[in-house]
Amino acid sequence: MRTYLDCIPCFFKQALEAARIAGASKLGQKRILDELAKVFPKFPLASSPPEMGKTIYDLVKRMTKKSDPYAELKAKSNRLALNIYDKLKNKVDNSRSRLLMAVELAIAGNIIDYGVKNSLNVDMELSKILDEENRSIKKESKAIFDYKSFKDALNKSNMILYLADNAGETVFDRILIEEIKRIDENKNIIYAVKEKPVINDALIKDALICGISNMAKVISSGSDAPGTVLSLCSKSFLDLYNKADMVISKGQGNFEALSGSRRAVFFLFMAKCPVIAKDVGCEIGDIILSYYPEKIIEK
Repeated sequence: MRTYLDCIPCFFKQALEAARIAGASKLGQKRILDELAKVFPKFPLASSPPEMGKTIYDLVKRMTKKSDPYAELKAKSNRLALNIYDKLKNKVDNSRSRLLMAVELAIAGNIIDYGVKNSLNVDMELSKILDEENRSIKKESKAIFDYKSFKDALNKSNMILYLADNAGETVFDRILIEEIKRIDENKNIIYAVKEKPVINDALIKDALICGISNMAKVISSGSDAPGTVLSLCSKSFLDLYNKADMVISKGQGNFEALSGSRRAVFFLFMAKCPVIAKDVGCEIGDIILSYYPEKIIEK
């Protein structure tokens, strides 16, 4: 997805919030915003928002000398999500369609996103996820909730590459991965996280803490952008990305980075901003399961 002019104010808001979380003084916060302002004249709108996101968070880390400003918030998200793991499993166990419920919960878990919802109250938001009435799922719209294509692809796929998004959300991913393995234990699932800290995105240690490694092979994409920007990923990851029978992409950042990708991808995320909602054709707060088929490039 390209960057829109409406994204630019959001970039400054993200930078300011990240600077505050990193403990920068008011003067330090102003300096970070001043440095960011110098970047925009050279940033092409054809680039994806996660590419600017990497610039923003690299700048904050460099100027505050904090390598992982969101470390405590990520640990809290992991802890709180693990605390409701049994309740999430119970919802799947008692549902009429176990896989559908696991998919819904995995997407609902995408609410744990400090990059968009800077004032996020994790305790309150996680409790909402457990309340059926607080989730908006437009299953009648195949354009934004294409469960049939997802289920059909899952049945045909042996090797599945699952692109992670945020810490804490990894527990919700675990619920879906466990259900996929319950249906067919021979599925080869690879769970890809970020190489280094960026916002509250999951790292290998977050995936291990949340129990993903019991069901999937955990790897790094080689990138520390807040989205899977292919040009920044490692060769080993790109080989898997191109070879996988199915790619499940979690989160807005991954959608922004990969919605123009040539290969087929299933995007699972919650629409959290008006730019994304307009691009997808949904309302803010909707949960999305959207299938982008392989793009055929004419020679």
